[in-house]
Amino acid sequence: MKKIVECVPNFSEGRDMSIIEKITDEIKKVEGASLLDVDPGADTNRTVVTFVGEPQQVIEAAFQAVKMASQLIDMRNHSGAHPRFGATDVCPLVPVSNISMEETVEYARKLAKRIGDELDIPIYCYEHAAFNEERKNLANCRSGEYEGLPQKLADPHWKPDFGPAEFNAKAGVTAVGARDFLVAYNVNLNTTSTRRANAIAFDVREKGRVKRENDKITGKPVLDEKGNKVWIPGSLKAVKGIGWFIEEYGVAQISMNLTNISVTSVHEAFDEVVKKAQERGIRVTGSEIVGLMPKKAILDAGKHYLHKQQRSLGVSEEELIKIAVKSMGLDELKPFNPKEKIIEYMMDDHSQDKLVDMSIKDFANETASESPAPGGGSVAAYAGAMGAALGTMVANLSSHKRGWDERWEEFSIVAEKGQAKKDELLFLVDEDTSAFNKIMEAFRLPKKTEEEKNIRDQAVIDATKYAIEIPYRVMETCYESMEVMEEMAQKGMESSISDAGVGAICAMAGIKGAYLNVKINTKDFDQKEYVDRMLEKALNIIEKGRKKEQQILEMVEKKMG
Repeated sequence: MKKIVECVPNFSEGRDMSIIEKITDEIKKVEGASLLDVDPGADTNRTVVTFVGEPQQVIEAAFQAVKMASQLIDMRNHSGAHPRFGATDVCPLVPVSNISMEETVEYARKLAKRIGDELDIPIYCYEHAAFNEERKNLANCRSGEYEGLPQKLADPHWKPDFGPAEFNAKAGVTAVGARDFLVAYNVNLNTTSTRRANAIAFDVREKGRVKRENDKITGKPVLDEKGNKVWIPGSLKAVKGIGWFIEEYGVAQISMNLTNISVTSVHEAFDEVVKKAQERGIRVTGSEIVGLMPKKAILDAGKHYLHKQQRSLGVSEEELIKIAVKSMGLDELKPFNPKEKIIEYMMDDHSQDKLVDMSIKDFANETASESPAPGGGSVAAYAGAMGAALGTMVANLSSHKRGWDERWEEFSIVAEKGQAKKDELLFLVDEDTSAFNKIMEAFRLPKKTEEEKNIRDQAVIDATKYAIEIPYRVMETCYESMEVMEEMAQKGMESSISDAGVGAICAMAGIKGAYLNVKINTKDFDQKEYVDRMLEKALNIIEKGRKKEQQILEMVEKKMG
């Protein structure tokens, strides 16, 4: 499994698109680095760039982008609404998959050292990459901003972690870090007052606000015994925030960084800002995601708002996203395109069309054509997906039935289970074809030398096992989906009882069809112990599936009369 990291550099240029393009072109030149998003802001005069890839390729692309930014951006001429102190203001690495935070820190420090050594830019390492507690907080590293750098760099306490302790007037300073997935999130208000927006930001952000005498804005700051200001914490953990006015849209916003969405989610931040704004006589009109967000974050938001409406959560990803977008007004200022805003969708391989994206007519025609794929394995997975979909439909209809309002959550749980099985089987539709292709690729490997033969033989073994395990996984998932049809045959609304029965039949068709693929892919495979074990397990699912199908159909027949 590949190690994947994300890099989200912020460049201090948001108005001149020719400069931004020259910087991002450097990222595109590095093979293996995938540019996902470029989000310029004219008022902030700042561009947030997101790209992903394997660690070595990512830090190479990051270095080249920082180098180009240092050549094209002159901080002596920079102004904008966002705090900043460098041409490349921040450059964080984020672990995405198959890599630990500790490994990510090492890559971040490697990048920081190279920038400092080769480009003569002072570097502060922040968040998890910081060398001391004080520098973990980006705000501490950036305090005083660009204008305060000559004095800051002259202070031994603020000697850079890498690079010279000298003021680079053109490039400034860059903060390089390793952090958890951060969501940059702005909430829109029906006011133009920056001061009022700031007041709400102070209410919610973890840092809060300075405590003042008599609790008045004009009161003197309260000091502790050491003479430090006393702070009143805000209501949300792992949230940084300020208020500002965006002239482009004519509204004030609460601009937040959600630094750990497992602590404070996007929807929790939105709801809390709504609450605090109302207390101050202000209304939230919508919100926006700056850059990208993880799919789970927006799906969780969709489920949260469906739950508040007492509606079933067992709906498609597309429906959950639509509910989240409308509930938080993510499309108020500009359209919210999931394919451009959700990181997993951006990372999807679009190099070839997916079977599941075809219309059912096109899928049937492609199956009927002379092409060997999709074959029986993909069709078996699709049959199973339709079975799970039918069971899920009965659960969703039952959750909305008039008079069953108090039971909506009971059916919602079943519908969620059905959606998960349906989604798994839809994935396996294409994965079965992918498994077939892997075998073909393995047989096409060269075999001129002894080493090449060994590599080819092992590739054929691995690909054959995968081609056996994918249809077996279809069998397992189809069988597990039958629990949904069984539960709906027992307690779902009777007017849809036949749909639960058809769902069971489809699931069993998926099991039988996938079994044939398991069996044919084991033919002539000389790993006898492995083959015997897989066939035994597959036959066991066939037997259990037949019994389950019979039980479901008997319940359906009995209730239909």
